[in-house]
Amino acid sequence: MDQLILKPGREKSLARRHPWIFSGAIDRVQGSPQAGATVAVRSASGVFLAWAAFSPASQIRARVWSWHEAERIDGDFLRARLAGAIAARAGLLDENVGDALRLVHGESDGLPGVIADRYGAVVVLQLLSAGAERWREQLADALRELTGCACLYERSDADVRELEGLPARGGTLHGALPAAGVQMREHGLVYGIDVARGHKTGFYLDQRDNRKRIGELAQGREVLNCFCYSGGFTLNALAGGARSVLSVDSSAEALALAQENLRRNDLDAARAQWAEADVFKYLRLLRDQGRSFDLVVLDPPKFAPTAAFAEKAARGYKDINLLALKLLRPGGLLASFSCSGGISADLFQKILAGAALDAGADASIVGRFGASADHPVLLSFPEGEYLKGLLLRRS
Repeated sequence: MDQLILKPGREKSLARRHPWIFSGAIDRVQGSPQAGATVAVRSASGVFLAWAAFSPASQIRARVWSWHEAERIDGDFLRARLAGAIAARAGLLDENVGDALRLVHGESDGLPGVIADRYGAVVVLQLLSAGAERWREQLADALRELTGCACLYERSDADVRELEGLPARGGTLHGALPAAGVQMREHGLVYGIDVARGHKTGFYLDQRDNRKRIGELAQGREVLNCFCYSGGFTLNALAGGARSVLSVDSSAEALALAQENLRRNDLDAARAQWAEADVFKYLRLLRDQGRSFDLVVLDPPKFAPTAAFAEKAARGYKDINLLALKLLRPGGLLASFSCSGGISADLFQKILAGAALDAGADASIVGRFGASADHPVLLSFPEGEYLKGLLLRRS
């Protein structure tokens, strides 16, 4: 049996049910486990701690499948975990709200490195760890059976796969993508989804509740939406009665998709303006032009994938929030987000406090944002709470 033997005292995080085992905690490897193989994890004294997936190329050397020694890690185990994750979301999303949600959320569903998102009849599978890759066929077969999806598409191309020593994968695993393209419904709006090349699995499902909130706040306001991607916040702001929305993104492809979504929903195009630009530079341009807004949305890409990038990321977050606060009219609102796992909620709040101070702006927290309920956070795995946001009002 392949085993990982920990150094003395390094079992404490496992005792708290944290599912990651870092290379520095391991004293020795017994046997010759291959990437993704199931290994028994034991304390220095030989006590069984967990079954985990081995990843020799990653600093996260193993990810826990189960804490129970009697459990067997096989296809039936994985199918049961998938079924449990899907059942936990039953009734979570009323059909009147939409038809897209996250079905499997990695460690928080006991399936490290496994992500599955549903967009109508299409399910997108993302495998991000060596253990998930090892069971690729079994996971795909079980997911197809459990969901009855018309198409199962793989998007295992995220950067984190490189850290696991895995190549990028992508393509259809079952059925075929709709000839007319993939679409989803949410809060009365329809979106086109690029599951093959779009961000994440094609859309930011974690922002569902926050998109609705922005729509509620936008009525009668002039809105600036930065890093707009395919227009989620833009469309909700327009549908919510915004006087105007200026949407900024550096990607022409993203802006084209956003404008297509605008047309798809028959919203008033005269109230929508678009800018293809680097957001940092564009915010400075708007400042120099003396522009101002009633509501600014900042939803940047991940600046800090791990805590090692936190210092550099903090400078980026401070810069854009400082500029955004300068663009806010008195009484204006800033909805600022971070999806960086390396930036904690406490640190993010401190960054925004520093930005407000340097901007010479008095601001108050009037709301907080997080991921929608189909993205649960395991209490023993705080890293799962990657999305955080603050709603600030400028005095």
